[in-house]
Amino acid sequence: MASGKLENLFLKMLPSRMLLIHFPERFFEIDDGKAWTSVLISVTSYALGLFMISKAPWYLLPLAWAWTGTAVTGFFVIGHDCAHKSFAKNKLVEDVVGTLAFLPLIYPYEPWRFKHDRHHAKTNMLSEDTAWHPVWKEEFESSPLLRKAIIYGYGPIRPWMSIGHWLIWHFDLKKFRPNEVKRVKISLACVFAFMGIGWPLIIYKAGILGWLKFWLMPWLGYHFWMSTFTVVHHTAPHISFKSSNEIEILCHHINVHIPHHISSRIPSYNLRAAHKSIQENWGKYLNEATWNWRLMKTIMTMCHVYDEEHNYVAFDQLAPEDSKPITLLKKVMPDYA
Repeated sequence: MASGKLENLFLKMLPSRMLLIHFPERFFEIDDGKAWTSVLISVTSYALGLFMISKAPWYLLPLAWAWTGTAVTGFFVIGHDCAHKSFAKNKLVEDVVGTLAFLPLIYPYEPWRFKHDRHHAKTNMLSEDTAWHPVWKEEFESSPLLRKAIIYGYGPIRPWMSIGHWLIWHFDLKKFRPNEVKRVKISLACVFAFMGIGWPLIIYKAGILGWLKFWLMPWLGYHFWMSTFTVVHHTAPHISFKSSNEIEILCHHINVHIPHHISSRIPSYNLRAAHKSIQENWGKYLNEATWNWRLMKTIMTMCHVYDEEHNYVAFDQLAPEDSKPITLLKKVMPDYA
């Protein structure tokens, strides 16, 4: 393996241009009907989720939060398409829709777009990919306190690690080029306006508990999917994964990820057709996995510290005394597919 790089075997063996020749033009065509249908699905499912939260007895609230968090993940996918210019033919429309779609997530659209473009340009480059990379051994061994924080972060609370990524990468103006700062400031102003107006209104109408119920818990549900999609797409050798039809509909097929890294111009509603084309033409090179407990257990208990020879070394191999959370995960997480 090349030093300083976590290589994706599939993309290494098959450069994107080789796969693109098998993609018909229709995969890249923007369909206004399908694009706005995805908006309708997300808005309707999110509204239904809020209604369920308002009516559900306490013991059914986790189900309502799970639905609503999954539904609002669809908002992110819509903004994601806008950022890749695969939602509408008008860039202003994409900027407006992308900004609005990200607001309930308090995600600043332009900062995310700039960093996400870098992720596509530097996918799986250890020090340059802005989406995800494993722990550096030097960082892991730098201090006992940091080591324990890393173990918990990359272990038990890994399905919510995207919260840290959201906070670290998108609000610091120093992380952006001078020609990007103006648009970044506009996005930040929109997010802070939403927080300054929307949150007080929720609290005024429903109190602090209402804010926790109607906003925070669905937001944590969204970050579960955000973290899960990211680590599964970019951590294990298995690039694409499959899940239930309900999740695919609410999340607009973002779980089908290989075609998106071949060309980010493919709209989300064409990802499955593009993936089928890859299967038909390059299936023997393709690594796939069903999203299940075994896959998540492998990622959360093994894929930790970068190692040039073995790709990853687990925390409990380097620091067994500090890795009790990882040992616990190995015991309690199911091992079935």
